[in-house]
Amino acid sequence: MKPTILVVDDTPTNLQILVRFLSNQDWRILVAEDGLSALEQIGRTKPDLVLLDIMMPRLDGYETCKRIRQIPETKDIPVIFMTALSDMADKLKGFEVGAVDYITKPYQKEEVLARVKAVLRRMYELKE
Repeated sequence: MKPTILVVDDTPTNLQILVRFLSNQDWRILVAEDGLSALEQIGRTKPDLVLLDIMMPRLDGYETCKRIRQIPETKDIPVIFMTALSDMADKLKGFEVGAVDYITKPYQKEEVLARVKAVLRRMYELKE
């Protein structure tokens, strides 16, 4: 079964770039444009991985990640933050709310793919 990745970003250009990076892999890609939409999709689809922007309207990435962790059915879904926030305090806060990784913009295709593959590989090793 193909891994499902939910990409969450309020900037259409960023969504397009990430979907283009990821679509060449054998993965199912879903998108959401804000944290509330992401939570709705996560509740319906239970993706294998969430790539999550931090600075979004309505519900930022930190709060979205916290809410993912509070729901028993979704608490183990890995979250990688994908953001322009590069200060150490921002990174530490990302890990404190439950992220497994943190990638800063501008994205490097090879880095994004390597990090996503590493998380998915660890997940499937744990399931076997």
